[in-house]
Amino acid sequence: MSKKTYREAITEALRQEMEREERVIIVGEDVAGGAGGSAGGGEAAGGVMGLTAGLCTQFGRERVIDTPITESAIIGMAAGAALTGLRPVAELMFADFIGVCLDQVYNQAAKFRYMFGGKARTPLVVRTMIGAGMGAGPQHSQAIYPMLTAIPGLKVVVPSTPYDAKGLLIQAIRDDDPVIFCEHKGLLGSQGEVPDEPYTIPFGKAAITREGTDITLVGISRMAVLCNEVADRLKKDGISVEVIDVRTTSPLDAATILESVKKTGRLVAVDEANPMCSVASEIASIVASDAFEYLDAPVKKVTAPHTPVPAAPNLEALYLPTPDKIEVVIRDLMDF
Repeated sequence: MSKKTYREAITEALRQEMEREERVIIVGEDVAGGAGGSAGGGEAAGGVMGLTAGLCTQFGRERVIDTPITESAIIGMAAGAALTGLRPVAELMFADFIGVCLDQVYNQAAKFRYMFGGKARTPLVVRTMIGAGMGAGPQHSQAIYPMLTAIPGLKVVVPSTPYDAKGLLIQAIRDDDPVIFCEHKGLLGSQGEVPDEPYTIPFGKAAITREGTDITLVGISRMAVLCNEVADRLKKDGISVEVIDVRTTSPLDAATILESVKKTGRLVAVDEANPMCSVASEIASIVASDAFEYLDAPVKKVTAPHTPVPAAPNLEALYLPTPDKIEVVIRDLMDF
């Protein structure tokens, strides 16, 4: 294994799948370098965060396709390409732009298999960036995966580590249904051990990243990283925290969460999204419904407030869940 960044793991997954399967194509804004590239076919950095850098040089502009700034065309083109037998990976620069192409996602791609009686496959991956904490403002910083998780026919992936990012992206590209792959911009520079060879991680299988007996802490995307930090901190004070990284919100691994809560008797769900209709709310509902008799304390959530993401750095810091906020909730629950 080699140590790689989250960014490098994603790029490696794309490259290896394009080498393995010639039907894999990439479409999006500036993924190849833009129509104004040099006459020699030179490319730009590879998208806004450099995640497709080098792929155009290796695979050519027939497979790494720049588009105009039109999200509806990007996703519509990719959905149609998937129906014809290609395996497109469409880059939606920021998840916040989903409103521009939502019909193509939830009324078309997500329903093709159902509307055509199971005879249609839509092997489409939409890669997109989520998350606050980078000073990008309210229209480039939202965690909108709960909205997408609520749509039948979509699979939604929220990796928190470089290892998971590579394995889950390869799984997504090989999947025959539409997948929304959410990359947290605050994790792109994080590092971890990642195998050099291709591998897959199955959807709907959460990871237990810390084992414990006193309380279950469930994290989503970057929040799982914060949960690990809190667990390590509280271990020094004799509080044993079990951390579950959901990895995918659709399908959601409810069984692993319930099994953990039955052991610990306490649950805190940590979600960067706004609290109403969040994934944290769904997790809390599942536990309250199916593991109520095992609970020794109320189910708690740590989320962003029900407001837009602030643009001011000091307000954005107050907006986000933090290890300190999570720790306060855990210590309160331990008093029950």
